[in-house]
Amino acid sequence: MKVSKEFKVGLFMVVALVLLYFGFNFLKGIDFFSSSHKYYAVYNNVDKLTESNQVFLNGFAVGRVADIEILQDNGNLVLVTLEIDSDIKLTDSTTAILTGDFLGNKSILLQNVTGSRILEPGDTLRSNLDRGITDILAESAVPVADNLQVTLRKFNVLVEKLTRNTEQLDTIFSRLATTPYHLNRALTTAGSSVHELATDYRVVAQNLNSALEDLRPTMTNLRTLSDSLKVMELNATITKTQAALESFNAALGKMTSDDNTVGKMLTEDELYNNLNNLLLNLDSLADHFNSNPKHFLAPLGKSKKKIERDLKKNQE
Repeated sequence: MKVSKEFKVGLFMVVALVLLYFGFNFLKGIDFFSSSHKYYAVYNNVDKLTESNQVFLNGFAVGRVADIEILQDNGNLVLVTLEIDSDIKLTDSTTAILTGDFLGNKSILLQNVTGSRILEPGDTLRSNLDRGITDILAESAVPVADNLQVTLRKFNVLVEKLTRNTEQLDTIFSRLATTPYHLNRALTTAGSSVHELATDYRVVAQNLNSALEDLRPTMTNLRTLSDSLKVMELNATITKTQAALESFNAALGKMTSDDNTVGKMLTEDELYNNLNNLLLNLDSLADHFNSNPKHFLAPLGKSKKKIERDLKKNQE
């Protein structure tokens, strides 16, 4: 029996399509040579999870995501259908954790924990969202961003201060640019003034030296005159002192001789006794005057007899 070319082409196309179908599903993770059971997991957000993403248990691929469906009648929750090898026994404590890697690839990680019963195919697993690297980086980036904002604000303040200081430095430098000119001008003026002052000082010094030379003989003469005057004054003082001592000695000699009143007062007691009696009488007279002033102050005075009579009365 002869086979036509059209039959061969058709048979080749069928075989190719079958192989393409099985190869595509194999790439999607469908294993046609092993049986699997379907389980379900419900999430609030699947974070870009797609069909055929793998399911892992302790890092080993045990299934795939078969279907994803939105439950609009149940608050827009997402129902994920998982096809897991029939050899894997899941319990009521098993959790299907939605996780992802650094590149953004999503997968389901089974956390199989010993529970009270074994799940049957078609049961719903516990679901949870894993904190991915992006979330960790986002959480870590929040304080970093806050610190960065604080740093930027401080840096802006520092830049503003540096700007103000730069303006002040520009002003200072602009003023300093004119300083050498004024300094040179001041030094030039001071140099001429110093030269004139030095010239005047030299002239004054010369005149002063000349005047001192002229005064030197005069000073010598004054020194000689002063010495002479000192000698003359000393001699005159000594002469006057000797004359005064001689006069004092003569006076003392006269006072000690008996031919004068002072000498008699110093050598004889008679004058002393008379003076003493005189003082006693004056004292008695003063007492009598104080006691009987009428005897002295009456218009015509009193006679001696009246005075004696009054004295007797006073004594009685």
